[in-house]
Amino acid sequence: MTGVELLALAASTSLLAGWRLYLVTFVTGLAMRLGWIDLPDELVALDVLANPWVLVLSGAAALFEFFADKIAFIDSLWDGINTAVRPLGGALLALAIVDPGDPVWQVSAFILGGGAAFLSHSGKAATRAMVNTSPEPVSNMIVSTGEDVATLGLLALAIANPVAAAIIAVILVLASLWLILVARRLVRQVLNRS
Repeated sequence: MTGVELLALAASTSLLAGWRLYLVTFVTGLAMRLGWIDLPDELVALDVLANPWVLVLSGAAALFEFFADKIAFIDSLWDGINTAVRPLGGALLALAIVDPGDPVWQVSAFILGGGAAFLSHSGKAATRAMVNTSPEPVSNMIVSTGEDVATLGLLALAIANPVAAAIIAVILVLASLWLILVARRLVRQVLNRS
């Protein structure tokens, strides 16, 4: 992989970690364990994701998140807990992907990876907070399932074509910013009516 592809892969996985950190960790580790992903020498730090203990823990967390995300009040609580975890996970994934011999790349990847994960998590949490207020459970399940499918699809794209995935990641970051602003406006309107 070229430097641009590595940076694109780091950006994409960080963004996806803001949505589904445990799923990204599990699928990446499983793909590495099964030989679907051949790691170049510079990505040897990611080899830890294929460790059986990491696979069991991330798989169990992904499974819990899959079901918790479908229940409105549990989803909101889970997003609150993961406000610190997902950005840190995204930062660490980005850090593991870049050149370990260059501290400038490492610091940049850590900051940008954490920022991308935090931004995508914030957009997801803001959207889900609006959806979770709906009295019927179907919309929450549909949005959650859409996030699951989008995460898996974008992760597969990030592995197959990191640059295309990074372009989509930039679009999703912009969409996350927009969703945060919309949620903020809606909260203000609700508070002003009270």
